[in-house]
Amino acid sequence: MAVLVSGTAVTFIPPPGAVALSGDFTDWTKRPAIPVQQGRPITLTLPRGAWVEYAWVGADGKPFADPDNPQRSLNPWWNYPRAVQVGEYRQHPLLSADLPPQRGEAHRLSWEGGVFPGTRRAIVYTPPGYDAAQTYPVYYVQDGVAFYRTGKLGELMDRALSLNLIRPAVLVFVEPGERNEEYYLNDRYLDFLRAEVFTRVEGTYSVAEDAAGRGLWGASLGGLISLYLGSRHPELFGAVVSHSGAFIAHPQGRSGTTIDTTTAGEWLRTELTQQPPHHLRVSLDTGTLEWLAAPNRRMAAALMDAGIEHQYREYQSGHNWVTWRGALPEALLYMQGI
Repeated sequence: MAVLVSGTAVTFIPPPGAVALSGDFTDWTKRPAIPVQQGRPITLTLPRGAWVEYAWVGADGKPFADPDNPQRSLNPWWNYPRAVQVGEYRQHPLLSADLPPQRGEAHRLSWEGGVFPGTRRAIVYTPPGYDAAQTYPVYYVQDGVAFYRTGKLGELMDRALSLNLIRPAVLVFVEPGERNEEYYLNDRYLDFLRAEVFTRVEGTYSVAEDAAGRGLWGASLGGLISLYLGSRHPELFGAVVSHSGAFIAHPQGRSGTTIDTTTAGEWLRTELTQQPPHHLRVSLDTGTLEWLAAPNRRMAAALMDAGIEHQYREYQSGHNWVTWRGALPEALLYMQGI
């Protein structure tokens, strides 16, 4: 048996070759892995109702999957994380609702980049019953392929529309090139959106072309750039959704593609405190088992103190797609709910 759960105590039983344990509770690379002492089990106290990702670390320093635990996690980056539930990790019912017969349509775009080099791609997802005579709110979603394929945000919108829970919108899933460069407080990313994305969406699809109907959406660094640009440009954006925003960031914290999301400080929160973005409607959420939980709590508190229209939610999981996919329904309902 790989893992024993008793209440909130979780005992991890190391397999042969394991010298340390890593996972959500160490933020994988943000804190050192927990060493295994002579192959003895490791017991941790974790939140009730949590979903926890973990992996063992070998003598070569590389993580590997627990051979005695078949429970995989929703992780598009690595194949070694395994998962354990501390009690029951509850999911929003919209995530398991049947897909309706009427579905939205995905329109794929591709072009050679100008602001940033390389081939750029996006998916424009129009809602079921799309009517070119109407004008729809539009959300520009960072890390587009992940939100489309892993988060399945388009399918979630279809479900919510079929249940008459939300108003329809158009989702533009924008794929990054080098996300560290583009998303880390980079004003050139706005140049990219305006010159290369807006021009391919607005005028071709029946979407809002003003701040009242235009929003930004993202997770981690995508959440950072969304709130950064949304807060600084009231003429362009009226809504922001951020999941686990990487709010430990500073304009001087980037050197090429190397970025600092650990010690750079919470520059954006200071900026928003000094110049509150009263034009924005904001949805924030975070996992409780990640190094960005406290910065997101402080950001939410700053929005509260400034009287910014917002919601804030926490999920008993880490910096991963289990958290973000689980957060999508409430974010969508908050933004588009009837």
